[in-house]
Amino acid sequence: MSIREASIEDIKQIQIVRNLVKENTLSNPNLVTDEDCELFLTEKGKGWVYEIENNIVGFSIVDLKEHNVWALFVHPDFERLGIGKKLHEVMLNWYFSKTEETIWLGTAPKTRAEVFYNKAGWKPTGMHGKKEIKFEMTYTDWMETQ
Repeated sequence: MSIREASIEDIKQIQIVRNLVKENTLSNPNLVTDEDCELFLTEKGKGWVYEIENNIVGFSIVDLKEHNVWALFVHPDFERLGIGKKLHEVMLNWYFSKTEETIWLGTAPKTRAEVFYNKAGWKPTGMHGKKEIKFEMTYTDWMETQ
C-alpha cells in the first residue's frame, strides 16, 4: 500500500475508479476525458494515487490555478479504510505548500463525501451550481488541523 504522485500512465486506472464510484457519479462518463485528466496532472495542478498490489484504488487531483479540488475518489471495494483521508492530507499539504489561497470544492448533498469534508474541517459556503454544496478550506484552518 502506498501513495505516490500520479502520472499520465495512471489515467486509465484513474478513470476506472472514477466511473465505479457510487456517489457523485458522472451523468455521462465521457464528460471527463483522458485529456482533461492529463491537463490537470501536468499543467493545472497535481494528483496522487493510492495503490494496493500495483492497482490504483483511490486518487486525488488538485487544481492549483482555479484553487479547487478537482477529484478525490476511492474505489467502492476499498472505502472506509482511511484511503480518502490519506489522499486528502497529501493533497492539501502539497497545495498549501504552494499557495495560501483558499481552496474550494463541490460535492453532492446528503452523501458520505459531504460528511467527510465536514469532519475534515471544510466550511460549507452555499451552493455550487444547482446540485452541489460548495466547501472552502483556508490556509489557516488547514494549518490548525495539522
